[in-house]
Formats: sequence, structure tokens, C-alpha cells
Amino acid sequence: MNTVVVGAQWGDEGKGKIIDILSKDVDFVVRYQGGNNAGHTVVKSCGEFVLHLIPSGIFHPKVSCVIGNGVVVDPEALLSEIKGLTDKGFKVKGRLFVSDRAHLILPYHRVYDKLREARKSCTKIGTTGRGIGPSYGDKVMRTGIRVTDLYDKPLFKKKLEQAVAEKNQIFKLFEFEEFNFNQVYKDYLRYADLMKPYVCDTSVFLNDAVKKKKKILFEGAQGTHLDVDHGTYPFVTSSYVTAGGASVGTGVPPNAIDKVIGVVKAYTTRVGEGPFPTEFGPQLMEEIRKKGKEFGATTGRPRRCGWFDAVLVKYSCMINGINEIAVTKLDVLDDLKEIKVCVGYKHGGKMYRHFPASLTVQLEAEPVYETYKGWLSDTSTAKKFSDLPANARTYLKRLSGYLNAPIKILSVGSHEKQTLYL
Repeated sequence: MNTVVVGAQWGDEGKGKIIDILSKDVDFVVRYQGGNNAGHTVVKSCGEFVLHLIPSGIFHPKVSCVIGNGVVVDPEALLSEIKGLTDKGFKVKGRLFVSDRAHLILPYHRVYDKLREARKSCTKIGTTGRGIGPSYGDKVMRTGIRVTDLYDKPLFKKKLEQAVAEKNQIFKLFEFEEFNFNQVYKDYLRYADLMKPYVCDTSVFLNDAVKKKKKILFEGAQGTHLDVDHGTYPFVTSSYVTAGGASVGTGVPPNAIDKVIGVVKAYTTRVGEGPFPTEFGPQLMEEIRKKGKEFGATTGRPRRCGWFDAVLVKYSCMINGINEIAVTKLDVLDDLKEIKVCVGYKHGGKMYRHFPASLTVQLEAEPVYETYKGWLSDTSTAKKFSDLPANARTYLKRLSGYLNAPIKILSVGSHEKQTLYL
């Protein structure tokens, strides 16, 4: 069975842990979009690891890991991640495969990302500054440089010369110093040599695995509401985060995907700017942020926190075709006397039961809540559903009812052993 694991909120839902757990029973784990602007945190007995590009399945020796064509790859970041895992004793070579069709992030992408963000006023996105958006921009403008181009030196040199000349003209408008073509060219030829053992046509590789009935797990970065089409635009990432992106970003056809698992927190968080209807006030924000360790895995930025938004997640379930739900961080709510769930929005005298496209409504809407009694007891040691306090069980059943999807996995702590299968 081939499964897509997708975040159903704004990312940071705990996908890394869920993917790591599910990886034990698959042959391949495939990353299909995003870049090193995302981070999956995995806690193992040997320590805590934050992965930015390499799929979480790398911790399981029999699993092959693939970075698909839909990912934008920063070679320096990738090689650093490979070295970090190798130094910790994990075998990467022969198990990691990078698409030759993936687009590259170059130094001028990172600079352009930061310069554009600094110039914005009311529409600051809260970008990580990793060059993700500008790389995808070049891809769509058909001026991007792909991994395969590194191994055709005359073509790579020509494309890079044109790109550097164009970007240097843009940087003049920002009064920023020009890039040195020779240095970038030299650095990326060196990266090409180091990356070569990992590069292949992953579309052929994966479709061959499908024919052989191998089990494939597709992992997305970020969350559904950061999808460039279906998210809270323009406060989104630059790629297709949704389950449909798994096909686009790997070359595996849609009819080869059997199941979609949506991962949600028992509350809601988002990093960066943009609408957040259920956001907490300062006091509760600080309390939940501290207990949930809500700081970005990539940037360390504090995450904004709020109540569970069923309107937001219900939309995610619809467009992703989510069959099952995994709920994380239930234990973070253990000390609350009351817990709220948003079941609608009010704006301009109108009630919204479906997530609206209008940015104005998203920013100004008043959330409509249902309130539940908290359980005021520790859930982190629960081993099965019946171990949970009655009020916690009621809360989870209501979430499942709102979303019209069964909760199959429940995380009550960061360690892999703190996981219940329902």
C-alpha cells in the first residue's frame, strides 16, 4: 500500500514523528515538495534529529529514501545533512536517491529572498530566507537550473552565466553587490562531484518500485494551508503541499496512491505572518508555547498558537482526500480547564462553515467556538485509548466527528513510544 502523509494545518504538526513510525513498515520514503525551509524533528533513543531535506525514513536501515523532482535542493544544505547523519553512524550512501529533475537553490536565490522580504510592508510573508520561493520562481519562469544540468558542464556554464547576469541587474536595484560567477560555478561543480553517487532518474526508480508492489510512503513538508494554491495566499510556501503534489513532485501516477493520512496537532500553530482566526491571547500563548516547545525546527522562531480549527482542517480533509487522522501533542492540553474548538467563522453578518478564500475574511473573521471541559490529568503515559481521561476521549471523538475521518494514531509525547494506535 502506498500512502501520503500530509500536514492538515499550517505545518509543524509532528509529521516527522509519524513518518518515522510508519517508515518501519515500508520500502521507500519519498519527499515530494519544499526545500530546506522545512524541518522534521525525530526523537530517537540515540538523540534528537532535525531533518530538512532527507526523508525521515533514513533512520531505518532497510528503507530507501528519495528526494523527488518537486523538491528544490540546496546542495550545500543537502551535503551538510548527509555528513551529519553519516557522522552519527547512519548509512546514507546507497539508500538516498536525488532526482536529476529537481531544481537547484543557488546563492543568489537566498539573497534575493531576503532582499524582497525586507522591502515588503503589509504583505511580509515571514519567509525563512532559504531561497525557496526564488528558486521555484525561476522554475516557473523556465530559467531554473536543475540537478541534471550540473553534469553537462557547457550547458551548466551557459545557464549559470545568464542567471548570474540577470540577477546582478536586479541586485543593482537593491544596491547590493554583484555575484562572482566564477566562484559560484566552481562551488557547484564541487557539489556536483559530491552529489553524483545519489543522483538518478527517481521517476523511473519509483515507478519500477510500484510495479514490484513495493510499499511507498510519500512525505510532504509544511502543511495544507501553506499550499501555493489552497493555502492562505499569499502567506504560503511556493509549492504544492497537498496530497496531489505527491504525484506531481515524484512522477508516480495518482492511481498508485492508496491512502492519505492527515496529521494535526490537538491545537493549532503557525510560523510567520498571515491569518490565524483561533490565535490565543498572550498569556495562554506563552503557556502553550512553553509546554509544547513551539519553536521552529528550521529557524527557531516562536510559533503562534491557537485553538483547534475544525473549519481549517475540514477543508484539508476534503482537498487531500484524507482517509485517516493522526493527532499529535494531546498532552500539551493536559493542564487546561476548558478547551475550545472552532466550528465556524462570522464575518459581515455571514456564517462560514467552509474555509473562505478571501484574505479579508480570513484576517477579520470572528471564530465560533464549542467549549469542552479539560481533563486536568497526565496523558503522556497512556498506552491505549481507554487509559485516557474521559474528557480527553470525548474531545478526540468530537474532532473525529467534525472531520468525518477516524483518528488512527495519537501522539502524547515526543518519543516514539508515546504513541497510541486506535
